Amino acid sequence: MINNPTVSIVTVTYNSEATLARTIESVLAQTVLPLEYIIIDGCSKDGTLDIARSYKESFAEKGVIYKILSEPDEGIYDAMNKGIGAASADIIGMINSDDWYEPCAIKVVCDTYAEEEFDLFYADLKMHMPSGAVFIKHSRNRKYATSRDWNHPTTFITRRTYEKYQYKNKTIHDDYDLILRLKKAGIKTVVKNVVIADFTMNGTSHEKSLKKAFERIKIKYGIYRDNGYSFIYFFECFIVEVAKLIVG
Repeated sequence: MINNPTVSIVTVTYNSEATLARTIESVLAQTVLPLEYIIIDGCSKDGTLDIARSYKESFAEKGVIYKILSEPDEGIYDAMNKGIGAASADIIGMINSDDWYEPCAIKVVCDTYAEEEFDLFYADLKMHMPSGAVFIKHSRNRKYATSRDWNHPTTFITRRTYEKYQYKNKTIHDDYDLILRLKKAGIKTVVKNVVIADFTMNGTSHEKSLKKAFERIKIKYGIYRDNGYSFIYFFECFIVEVAKLIVG
């Protein structure tokens, strides 16, 4: 058990000048600050790096270690693995450059860890649709494995767990593949039903087209099978993608 665990936050960016400031400011606005904030940039060609660098003094004033790394990568999960490798805190959170934290996020994580030690933590997520509508995606931890119960922007994993398990960097759903591998390994998971992050529904995983939906079904079903799940999970993948086409 780690008393008063430290937290590292990692943001992966590429040409994110339109949204990065909101993400960064959500980290600065935390009621409990992280030990460090790490930005991993894939050699952006717009003003992303200028925006990131403009916050150096703000983090210094709050005593938060602020690291910016910009170099070519092999995709988002390769960049995430770099961020994990650069992190030094006990617990690591990932927030993408078009999403943002609620001010309570790190406090909820630390308070929860103090109550019950975990390897994997996640919570509820506020979903922002392109139409402007907003709804809450609740988290659950149950035997049946479904991404409908899990929210990546609210996920915090201990560094000791990341030392054993990282992202494979093979598909667009490698984040959920990691969750299935952790579930299979029997690591300690704690879920909290409180909103700690916000997600914009406009990324690759929500692109609305039949072709893309079938591609995602194939990829996700393959991940289930690779992790030892039965053929019935094809229907789980199908249901999720139909919901995306209907809801957004």
